[in-house]
Amino acid sequence: MEIDKDLAARQEARLLCRQAADAQKRLAQMSQQQLDAIVEAMAKAFSAAAVELADMAVRETGFGNADDKTVKNRFASETVASAIRGMKTVGVLKEVPGEKLWEIGVPVGLIAAIVPSTNPTSTVCYKALIAIKSGNAIVFSPHPKAVDCTLRAARIVAAAAEKAGAPAGCIGCLSMASMAGCQELMAVPEVRLILATGGPGMVRAAYSSGKPAIGVGAGNGPAYIHHSADVKKAVECIARSKSFDYGTVCASEQSIIVEKSMEQAVREEGKRQGFYFMDTQEAGQLAKLLFKPNGALNPQIVGRPATALAEMAGFRVPNGTKVLVAREQEAGPTRPYSMEKLCPVLAFFVMDGEDAVLKKAIEVLEHEGSGHTFAIHAEDEAVVRKFALQIPVSRFLVNTPAALGGIGATTKLFPALTLGCGAVGGSSSSNNISPLDLINIRRVAWGQEERVGKATVSVDHDLVELLTAKILERLK
Repeated sequence: MEIDKDLAARQEARLLCRQAADAQKRLAQMSQQQLDAIVEAMAKAFSAAAVELADMAVRETGFGNADDKTVKNRFASETVASAIRGMKTVGVLKEVPGEKLWEIGVPVGLIAAIVPSTNPTSTVCYKALIAIKSGNAIVFSPHPKAVDCTLRAARIVAAAAEKAGAPAGCIGCLSMASMAGCQELMAVPEVRLILATGGPGMVRAAYSSGKPAIGVGAGNGPAYIHHSADVKKAVECIARSKSFDYGTVCASEQSIIVEKSMEQAVREEGKRQGFYFMDTQEAGQLAKLLFKPNGALNPQIVGRPATALAEMAGFRVPNGTKVLVAREQEAGPTRPYSMEKLCPVLAFFVMDGEDAVLKKAIEVLEHEGSGHTFAIHAEDEAVVRKFALQIPVSRFLVNTPAALGGIGATTKLFPALTLGCGAVGGSSSSNNISPLDLINIRRVAWGQEERVGKATVSVDHDLVELLTAKILERLK
């Protein structure tokens, strides 16, 4: 008899969650030192498999390239492990003797983690490390296009964790990728928190599950090249960022905005660095490929190199082309270049002046990408401050490749592959998600005399009665 795949996926989700919930009870009894030793072992094992997993991910999904995915895998293991080394997450985190107050870190419990097809292995390591570091168990739901590589990644970190002393089952992964299995994973009673990285539909489902969730919004970050910028360096940053893993990092730039006085300089430098500025016909041909009729991003263009995209659209570009650029002036649902494009394609906005640039950047982000990322290239700190106070994002990046700066690879932001967008972007957090987002704080507070400043509170009862009488008289 043929087994119903949806029922099997639901049953697998339940079993994995029961095992993980039992394992988490044992994790919760471990000291910070024990958890740290497990995390180090996981990171080391995953880093050793970085090349293998990158190759698997590219073969299975067709997205990106193995060299850059190897970099992502090492970032998710080595860089993240380094950032959380020494971080206190469980037990007594802080004591304030003068105020008779303690703060104790408490794991949230079992985490359900959604994994995107664009980062199907690095996301597993990153989420597993921050979960175990904070005493939580975790069960992954892979994307249907990336089941094998995600499952392999999860098994590598799980085996390393268990060998280092973690309880069996504390890291699990569905082997049958289906919407039914994913929905069951988010719904099972044992799950305490959902950590969702993926498309907007999946993130909405996480927030609609009735469980606490940390999700991310769409990335659609503009990059402003100000007249005070080092144009060569600015274009170099954007080229590096937008071509990295062929544009699959959600923090990567989606458009360039300049003032008219900067247009020629940016065009000339862009051409020197591998930008191909499409003419109207070529831009129209490519636009037809970017999105489906229903507005969804066409998966066939995701993570593909610029030369392949041009060929798919029916025109040729020079060898060495890194990024395709289309002139654009408007933002909205009928303007495909104004939206998030997970491939090396950029919109190019040319505005009359600085205030017009600011207005256009906000317009683009309000259409899509609010709360995510904005990049500015400028040496004038006054303009940086002006824009930083008004642009509605959680990551405001200055003179750095947005894809790498946003995840914390080239900035002092926490190294993360889940980037919160705050309330403006429909997220519960605006952080680069760290282990500290996966714990609750138990506060132990001693009773003290009621005081206002240094004076003990005293109540003048006669005055209270007088004021009460006057209020009643006015109400009559």
